[in-house]
Amino acid sequence: MTMDKEKDNNMDDVSFEEADNANQEEQGHDHATEDKKSSVKKGSKHKKDKAEKEIEALEEKNQELNDKYLRLYSEFDNYRKRTQKERLELLKNASQEIITELLPVLDDFDRAMKSFSVGQNNEESLKGIELIYNKLLNLLTQKGLEPMNAMGKDFDTDFHEAITNIPAADESQKGKVVDVIQKGYLLNGKIIRFAKVVVGS
Repeated sequence: MTMDKEKDNNMDDVSFEEADNANQEEQGHDHATEDKKSSVKKGSKHKKDKAEKEIEALEEKNQELNDKYLRLYSEFDNYRKRTQKERLELLKNASQEIITELLPVLDDFDRAMKSFSVGQNNEESLKGIELIYNKLLNLLTQKGLEPMNAMGKDFDTDFHEAITNIPAADESQKGKVVDVIQKGYLLNGKIIRFAKVVVGS
């Protein structure tokens, strides 16, 4: 009976040890599981932080590229407008040189018609000259030439060049153009020759 008791005691010790070992193993297993969960959480958080940083970097890059695109578009639009304006100016004033060189021919026609009208030599010749003069003037007018009408206007240095001053016949003629020595011309609104005038003083 004593032996049976000892056997039971030994059995209790063994089962206690086994239970204790099992408990330790379980606790160890729990620690390992917690460590694993903790490292998974840390890894997940690290991945999330990394992804957020990458998204921020991509957003910044996108904004930068968008700004560059807008600047380039704006510069190109300005360039296009500027070249279009320059092209129109060039087309408008391309004939300026040749028209300027033809102005003395118009002056000669003016003088010829005045000399005919003063001398009254030949009416048919005067009509012929007027016809040629008008044809040439109409052609140049179509190209944008416009004669200045200076006679009787206030003297304006933006349009007129004073050759001389003469005493005005009355007060109303003071500071006015009393005679035009040489006609002035505009080409598409731009002065290509100032009118040479006599001013009343």
